[in-house]
Amino acid sequence: MGCRMAVFFKVKSAANPMKKYFPTIRDYALIVVSSLIQAISLRLFFIPANLASGGVSGIAQLINYYTDWPIGLMVLIGNIPLFLLGWRFLGGYKFALRTAVAIVTYSIFTDLLLKIPYFVEYAQILINDLSGDIFLNSLYGAIVSGVGYGMVYRARGTSGGSDILARILNHWRGVSMTQSYLMVDSAVILSAGFIFGWKEALYALIALYVSGLVSETVLEGGTTVRAAMIVTSKPEEISARVMEELQRGVTYLEGRGAYTGNSRPVLYCVVPLAEVSSLKAIVQGCDPEAFLVIGTAHEALGEGFKPLKGK
Repeated sequence: MGCRMAVFFKVKSAANPMKKYFPTIRDYALIVVSSLIQAISLRLFFIPANLASGGVSGIAQLINYYTDWPIGLMVLIGNIPLFLLGWRFLGGYKFALRTAVAIVTYSIFTDLLLKIPYFVEYAQILINDLSGDIFLNSLYGAIVSGVGYGMVYRARGTSGGSDILARILNHWRGVSMTQSYLMVDSAVILSAGFIFGWKEALYALIALYVSGLVSETVLEGGTTVRAAMIVTSKPEEISARVMEELQRGVTYLEGRGAYTGNSRPVLYCVVPLAEVSSLKAIVQGCDPEAFLVIGTAHEALGEGFKPLKGK
């Protein structure tokens, strides 16, 4: 019996380290994959269509337009001062490791893709097909790069460059990622208008905005829900129908009318976007005089939604 217990505890203790380090390993794997996705977006869509991608990559594109300097190498060099800034404001050691991996792998992939024969061959076919179609280049470039940005943010890192400044704005000033991208990268893209042309610059601005939206969707996991507050004189009837028909929980809150001074129950519940119309119908059917407020919640964790465990 004692031997069996010893073996059990030994196996259990041996398994714990893997469980402990798995989230970190997963994050670094996401960062590497996101760097590859961003590099592919740059090589397939942005560079062939003369669309400045913004930030350090955009500056590297402008310099590369007049020189033969490798874009990946310029991205690596240009990220050094921003990397030091991120070290100071975005988490020190943990931030440094994740961001360093993102910067180095993105720089390597950006130049290495040109050394892979199969990629160059099939990329040239795609580039020829999209030649002259700046709209499709900007659209798909934005979508692909946005997926890469969102993945690296989910891994609690950044892809370097202006992403560091964007995350500082988001972390310390509460500015959304979309607005942060626009604020940080617009100057670079507008400068590209003098080199690549204003048509390309305007499309690059659109691509910048779309990539920000895509990155937010990837970052939040597409879990945006609706939070509803209902002031009603028939709370029992409404809550019963919500729990029965929508299978959603309802919480009673105590409220008091400022004008009348009377106590009024307030119902609070969270539903997916697809169930908002059903909720409105329930409230209207039970109490047409009810006051209903529906707001956006970025994520819901717990019973009926994604599990809280592991977040």
